Amino acid sequence: MSLDLLCLAGPTGCGKTAAALHLAAALEKRGRPVTIINADSRQVYRDFPVITAQPAPEERSVCPHLLYGWLETTKKISAGEWAEKARQAIEESAAAGRLPMLVGGTGFYLRALLDGIADIPAPDPDIRQRIQEECLALGSPALHRRLLEVDPAYAARIHPRDSQRNMRALEVWESTGRTFTWWHERTPSPAPWRVLRLGIGLPLPELEPSLKQRIAVMMETGAVEEARQALKICPDTSAPAWTGIGCAEIAAFLLGRLSREECLERWAHNTRAYAKRQWTWFRADKRILWHRPKSDAVLFERAAAFLGL
Repeated sequence: MSLDLLCLAGPTGCGKTAAALHLAAALEKRGRPVTIINADSRQVYRDFPVITAQPAPEERSVCPHLLYGWLETTKKISAGEWAEKARQAIEESAAAGRLPMLVGGTGFYLRALLDGIADIPAPDPDIRQRIQEECLALGSPALHRRLLEVDPAYAARIHPRDSQRNMRALEVWESTGRTFTWWHERTPSPAPWRVLRLGIGLPLPELEPSLKQRIAVMMETGAVEEARQALKICPDTSAPAWTGIGCAEIAAFLLGRLSREECLERWAHNTRAYAKRQWTWFRADKRILWHRPKSDAVLFERAAAFLGL
């Protein structure tokens, strides 16, 4: 199905939500109503709207918002599963006469949807540990020789001493009963849509103060109480939603494992590290047109030109 699609990506705390709302409102005035579709792996969780910075109800009133806050804390979703839901949301939005706009900071999700990836299940933890121990004991070349027997096509592409790739390929084989080659041959094709990739971002030294302020605002607007209620629903802090940045730190505070100060310090540190990884990931994609926060006029000009408005 051929259609137009906007994608607004970038590191956490750069103002993607505000930019998306401004852009949606401006496009609405030009006769292109928008549906915003979540592309953030943490904002799918139902019990953590504050800690994951999901759009507030008044923000969602600007236009329809899809794939926010629907998943239970105990559930996990793969990039491939999210991509299928996003694909359905995009096509349903377009069929309703609305312009779909992906907004989020999970680069792997966006790659799965727009470029296609092999949706390989996570390996069995016991298998992973055993193979890592074998690599340490026997060396990567020994693993590569075993890989040549089960998946010669993939083994021929990697160096015998590339321990990470050799271990990963064997983990996949032993966990799924399928080779890397088998999985890669079933990688979905790139999306058929016409996509405008827009980025909102700042170099980390400029972004860091706003990340700390963002955490302070979350604390002021109920992050601790939100986590306290979530613990009543799911006290298992190893559940998928609890592993997110902010959720894990506040849980540790509520359970007495960290002081309030230690919680905030660790939360800020982990957020900064995550933003750095996101910035590195997205900057490697040369298709993204980058803008500083609050570049609403320029974003609209680019979108309008793309859409022929």
